Amino acid sequence: MSAAAPHAVPDGRTVVRALVALKLRLLRNGLRRSPGRTAVYVIGGLLGLAFASGIAVAMAALNGRFAGSGDAGVMLLGVLTLGWAALPLFLFSSDESADPTRLTMLPLRPGPLLRGTLLAALIGPGPLTNLVLVTGAVLAGAGGGASAAVAVVGVPLAVLCLVTLSRAVAAGNARMLSSRRGKDFAIFGGLAFALLIQAANVGSQSVFGRPGQNIDLSPLKPIASVLRWIPPISAADAPRTAAEGRYGLALLQLAAALVLLALLLRWWRGSLQELMVTADSSTLEVARGVQRSRGWSFLPEGRTGAVMQRHLRYAWREPRAKAALFTSIGMTAVVCLLSMVQGWASVYLLAMTGMFLGLQMLNLFGMDGSAFWMVAATLRTPADARDELRGRAYAVLSYAIPVTLVLGIALAAVTGGWAELPSALGLACALLGCGVALGAMFSVLVPYTMPADSNPMRNAAPGQGGLIMLNSFGSMFGVALLALPVGGYLGWALLSDGPTWPVLLIGPLYGALVAVLGVRLAATRLLERTPEILAKAVER
Repeated sequence: MSAAAPHAVPDGRTVVRALVALKLRLLRNGLRRSPGRTAVYVIGGLLGLAFASGIAVAMAALNGRFAGSGDAGVMLLGVLTLGWAALPLFLFSSDESADPTRLTMLPLRPGPLLRGTLLAALIGPGPLTNLVLVTGAVLAGAGGGASAAVAVVGVPLAVLCLVTLSRAVAAGNARMLSSRRGKDFAIFGGLAFALLIQAANVGSQSVFGRPGQNIDLSPLKPIASVLRWIPPISAADAPRTAAEGRYGLALLQLAAALVLLALLLRWWRGSLQELMVTADSSTLEVARGVQRSRGWSFLPEGRTGAVMQRHLRYAWREPRAKAALFTSIGMTAVVCLLSMVQGWASVYLLAMTGMFLGLQMLNLFGMDGSAFWMVAATLRTPADARDELRGRAYAVLSYAIPVTLVLGIALAAVTGGWAELPSALGLACALLGCGVALGAMFSVLVPYTMPADSNPMRNAAPGQGGLIMLNSFGSMFGVALLALPVGGYLGWALLSDGPTWPVLLIGPLYGALVAVLGVRLAATRLLERTPEILAKAVER
């Protein structure tokens, strides 16, 4: 009887074909989940391609009509490079095909794995849209037969560099990005990206002007003169250089992009090699029993303090809870910064903070997931229900009030509206209390299921669209309606030059009264609806 043959490692071509087929299968299976998902994917892909085509046509239209059109193409290439380098850092968890750690248990060599992953990464709407944008950027400064010949090499080379850059960044930071700290980084990266978009919007208005104004591309020249020598931008700028008759410099730009591609592939291969043969340090750390503890002695005693501690830990450690919290703060900060730049800032923008942070009380039990059964098992009396909701409300207020105060002082310092700060704080406190009350009621009456994974970009399981709409828009409308007495008095005082300082007293008192009433009413229904809430919490 012959000995069993050892398991053979698949050859390189088989691995490459399997990885490409896997990417195609993932795309196909994703579209087969439901007709609605297919329609959304197709329509979204077509709209994205149409938008990219519009930008490309606009870039091509600049050529020959405006001085510095090539500089505009270089700036577009710079934005693309920054996007492809940064997107994996905060969208990594939403793209499972970009996570090489899912293949670490397979007998694969780094070389074939690298080639197969690269080919698979070139499949999909993202690279196609990127190809259209790069082509448009090239057309902004190209011209002549020599330029077209260089573009045949430069455009594919630039696209290949951008895709490789994205995957190399993802592989080099795979373990960090798949950890809890990586998800935290993704949250802050998303907020920073939103701020960059607003900054780019303001900057584009100064260059391209508003409707009816002339286009002035001269401010782009100092920046573009540096960016065009940075690969992979240099590969797409080489056709413009060739159009000017500087063929040696065009070849140098292409060579710089080739060197970058080689370095990125080497980095990517080394990262794959390390992921295949080394253990995760975070797992080893947990295995050694390394634990960190923090004191919570400042919290009240009893069930209320325990619930506060649990909710605050969720807000700090759970990626989705942290995403919701910092998104609320980030939305207000973005609006405030935009208003300051455009000259319509007001200290009364603080009202947004009160509303958004108060609505952190929404869907309290969906975040618990299957762990809610332990909470449900201890809800035996109305006092237990009140302490449960009161502790969660105190936790929200413990960070909402300081954030509101800090942002209010910052707005007053920038706008000079110190006289309006007391009334703005009063209105924000009223909205905050109303948000806490309505959030507690909605959490009990209309809870919805959270997804089982910890992806911070997903806040609800499939099929929950109606409940999410009710929670989001219904709660904001309800908070505005509940705070109408305080807002109505403030509006009357501002229009009639009446005193606005009473809002500083009326707002917090009114908000506290509504919050207490809302929590008590929600607690009376919590005991009755605990089985239904538990079913929603554990549903996946």
